[in-house]
Amino acid sequence: MNLPLLEEQYYKSQDYTINTLPKAEYADCTFTNCNFENSDLSNIVFSQCDFIDCNFSNADVMHTTLDDITFTGCKILGVLFQNCNAFLLSFKFINCTLNLSSFYQLKITRTNFSNCIMHQVDFTETEAKYVIFKDCDLYQSIFDRTNLEHSDFTSAYNFNINPNLNQLKQASFSKENISGLLESFNIKILD
Repeated sequence: MNLPLLEEQYYKSQDYTINTLPKAEYADCTFTNCNFENSDLSNIVFSQCDFIDCNFSNADVMHTTLDDITFTGCKILGVLFQNCNAFLLSFKFINCTLNLSSFYQLKITRTNFSNCIMHQVDFTETEAKYVIFKDCDLYQSIFDRTNLEHSDFTSAYNFNINPNLNQLKQASFSKENISGLLESFNIKILD
């Protein structure tokens, strides 16, 4: 499918729940304070785009291309990233809320999550090598058969990762959050 190319465009305070975002290839575009809640973003290509203070809650990202995308201050609830086009998939998240979203079976190597609230996020069977979880709240997030080799959890908190079910070779943790690796063993850690 040949999509029209829109380059270096700036979109501000647009409500795409009312007027659907046109199917196109968006390159080096910036979206600020836009509402994509429950929007159909399927088959759209986003390349080197910035999303700032946008709402993506329950957006449909079936076959959506996310290539070198930065999400800053975005509300991203219930988004099934595993439905995205896996080719060229790369993104980073800064000060975002990603509750109930899913990265099931995705390759998200070297993704950076910084200061994010990530409650009940599904990382089942995800290849998450070299991922940085800087100051992230991972309350009830699911790590099951997840490859977390070389990933950085030193400032992450509220996580529960079973070392028997996940690959953790060379992953980094701090003394303060090491209990998140032991909860599945029903071990008490006393001060």
